[in-house]
Amino acid sequence: MTPDQPAPTVYVIDDDASLRASLADLLDSVSLHTRVFASVQDFLAAPRGEGPACLILDVRMPGQSGTDFHQQMERLGVRLPVIFITGHGDIAMGVKAIKDGAVDFLTKPFRDQDLLDAVQVALERDRQRLAQAVSTSSLQDRWRSLTPGEREVVRLVVRGQLNKQIAAELDVKEITVKVRRAKSMKKMGAASLTDLVRMTDELVALER
Repeated sequence: MTPDQPAPTVYVIDDDASLRASLADLLDSVSLHTRVFASVQDFLAAPRGEGPACLILDVRMPGQSGTDFHQQMERLGVRLPVIFITGHGDIAMGVKAIKDGAVDFLTKPFRDQDLLDAVQVALERDRQRLAQAVSTSSLQDRWRSLTPGEREVVRLVVRGQLNKQIAAELDVKEITVKVRRAKSMKKMGAASLTDLVRMTDELVALER
């Protein structure tokens, strides 16, 4: 973590007060900021920070279960890596949780180190997600900075068309294509045609 990055946060949702306190003490012992909640509803009602984070989630709780919530997280805009903990799990449940994207599935009683290892994996996954989000936002901003004419040239360039062909298709002079192409490369921060193709592919994927 660099000095300008927010400290990571570990969220815990478990209806067992003694376990919440125990997990908070464990995570605090390795200098991890922890926020604990007795239910999914309490968690959703609380504000969340902008730094890297993960969620330790009990499988079975009164009201909404952890597994049900995990299925709904994307729709609710909660994009946190999840570590499941349970006293009633089985192999099939654990396999499904991992297939659904959970970082780990730990059966109580679990080793402290196993949980701490899973938390580090989850936090690193979220750091990568946040870094990718920043990169994507920057790419979209650069694309929006292009004029409509520059975007037309880029779309044809990445299809492999030559300047002369682009000029004919757009009914402009070839020098105009060259100027728009050079400006587009600079605005997009593309050092090569390969870079430009990769960027446009990413933009297309984001629109799907």
